[in-house]
Order: sequence, then C-alpha cells, then structure tokens
Amino acid sequence: MSDLPPVTHDPARHRFVVRLDGQEAELNYRQRAGEIELHRTYVPEAFRGRGVAERLGDAAFAYAKAQGLTVIPSCSYLGGAYLSRHPEHRSLVGGAS
Repeated sequence: MSDLPPVTHDPARHRFVVRLDGQEAELNYRQRAGEIELHRTYVPEAFRGRGVAERLGDAAFAYAKAQGLTVIPSCSYLGGAYLSRHPEHRSLVGGAS
C-alpha cells in the first residue's frame, strides 16, 4: 500500500479520494448532525486488489473519530469486509450496520 498516493478529503463534494494515474477512487458520504453515513465506495477496476478501498475507509473512520461523529456504514464493503478486518472501529458505528 505504500506505493499509493495519499487519501484526500474533499468536503465540498462529500468524499474521500485517491487519485491514481488520472483516475479517481472515492468514498462518498453524507454528513448530518452528529453522524456520517458512508454510502458508496468506488475503485477503478485497474486498481482493485491494492488496498485502495481500505485506505479510503481508514481515512473516513479517522475523520469520524476526530470529529466525534457516529458512523453509519451503508456501503456494503465498509459495513461488511472492512469492519470485519477493523473491529477497532465498531465503537464508532451506530444505527443499522
């Protein structure tokens, strides 16, 4: 994963982004009072399997923790495989996960 560019937070467009060779991988969210809903993760096919989605998830959960937000992981990847591998983030999850 160290060969990947950093994750950038784009709050104006409600997303976390990794730019790779002119393409973008992104995690989209909705933020409301006290919570953030992580609703869509997309990684271009050419970059799948390199840990990009995991890096996006790490950035989103770090942001939520720093802001004191409850996470609603409505994205199937984040609510499933990601949280299975990162149980340390479960304390941030609220609502239907």
